[in-house]
Amino acid sequence: MAQQELPGAVRWLDDRVGIAKLGKKNLRKVFPDHWSFMLGEIALYSFIILILTGVFLSLWFRPSMAEVEYQGSYSLLKGLPMSEAYESTLRISFDIRGGLLMRQIHHWAAVLFVAAMSVHLLRIFFTGAFRKPREINWLIGVVMLFLGVVEGFIGYGLPDDLLSGTGLRITEGLVLASPVIGTWLSFFIFGGEFPGDEFVSRFYTVHVLLIPGILLALITVHLMLVVYHKHTQFPGPGRTEKNVVGYPLLPVYAAKAGGFFFVVFGVLAVMGALLQINPVWLYGPYNPAEVTAGSQPDWYMAWLDGAVRLMPGIESEFWGVTISWNVVVPALLMPPLFIGFVALYPFIEQWITGDQREHHLLDRPRNVPTRTGIGAGIITFYGVLWLNSGNDLIATHFHLSINTITWVCRVLIFAGPVIAFWITRRIALSLQRADRERVLHGLESGVITRSPDGRYAEKHTPISPYESYTLTAHEQRPPFEVGPATDGNGVPAPRRRRDRVRAAIARFYFADVVPKPTRQELEAGHAHDDSPAGTPQLDATSSRGSGGAPDPD
Repeated sequence: MAQQELPGAVRWLDDRVGIAKLGKKNLRKVFPDHWSFMLGEIALYSFIILILTGVFLSLWFRPSMAEVEYQGSYSLLKGLPMSEAYESTLRISFDIRGGLLMRQIHHWAAVLFVAAMSVHLLRIFFTGAFRKPREINWLIGVVMLFLGVVEGFIGYGLPDDLLSGTGLRITEGLVLASPVIGTWLSFFIFGGEFPGDEFVSRFYTVHVLLIPGILLALITVHLMLVVYHKHTQFPGPGRTEKNVVGYPLLPVYAAKAGGFFFVVFGVLAVMGALLQINPVWLYGPYNPAEVTAGSQPDWYMAWLDGAVRLMPGIESEFWGVTISWNVVVPALLMPPLFIGFVALYPFIEQWITGDQREHHLLDRPRNVPTRTGIGAGIITFYGVLWLNSGNDLIATHFHLSINTITWVCRVLIFAGPVIAFWITRRIALSLQRADRERVLHGLESGVITRSPDGRYAEKHTPISPYESYTLTAHEQRPPFEVGPATDGNGVPAPRRRRDRVRAAIARFYFADVVPKPTRQELEAGHAHDDSPAGTPQLDATSSRGSGGAPDPD
């Protein structure tokens, strides 16, 4: 836009910060269009709704453990001593206009925020969107998911009701199980002997200032890296590693994103109005001498609770220090190992495959069967722990032995991921074979023909060139191989043992992959078809993988 065409205020700002040049470059930036990309948007919009509703709730919530006598509208608790935190939560729920609606929208938005981030990370994992140059964004996503879980748990404990207090008591036990520093750490968190007089005010500061500020900074960096690296896209005709096919930010993508924000807000508002969540008035104020029967954490904390329930009661004593392995292993060792493996997986896969190139085209999960199987194993591991967190409710509802349920989960925690990996990998390989047949022979038409010699055969309909390109637009790299034992001067090659281990893992990673059809196989497969006009013809570009490597022929 010419300088004289700019409005006065915009021209004034452009003279100082160059807003016109910046806007021209970025407001027309292209974003691909696929339904799975909306998962990240749902997480972003949920966070915005959390901020908006949280500001409303902070106007009336009192983060104090000072004891008061309840004289509010809820008659069943009238006259009962309780903390100011619990009393203000009841006042928001019953005496502030729209308070209960805002509380429930806030809670549902927290649940959706963690759920959307989890599914978004799964989409990134299964499609390989974490590969170079997006490893940093993957790490940011894992950190944001971890902080979202911690933020949700801290917010869950702020009302100081009996259910949240039970969860905090379990947390205190996990902290105390830390060798050497457990007692000091518990005093630091709770301000003294549990429950202390300061934990609500401390948790409130972390909940409304520290973690939201960190999340906001990480989201900003995450979005900046998305813009800088350009958005990933699924392979297809016209889509390469060097372009993006989609819609510009303005006006198309901005209008769609704005409308989708209000859809998410509307769904959460309906859920907050119609679906009750966390009715704190039914639990009563927290009393360290009491515990709620059948208490369950929010779903995103259930896997940790299930891990603690799964571990047998084993203790050891070293130099006068008692180590409770039934708490240390599931609560202090397993989570960092599990989260660490997930966070470092992009670097692990990069080391196995030796792939150091940039990738902007996504993988179809079936075309990377080992990675897809690993993802299924991770989900199964998490699911078994999550299921075991409700072993008491499963036992009472279905009239089963809680010991039997626990032992079944103990077996499944080891066998389940392996079985899920093997089944998922075989399914992915079968789908690869189906795609190969689809490209070579087309679709089954249901039309049976008889040849002059009396044989019957089903006629196949060729698929379109676009579909054929999409089904074959993926790379198939050879696995890493160990080089010669010595170089040209007879000097032994370094890291020989490590390379042999890496080559063995690479052979397993790439094992049984179904090769893509070559041009000769395509021509042979279509030779019998009597409608040549519809036969897919691969040109020099479509006969190659998305990265330009020629098919083996």
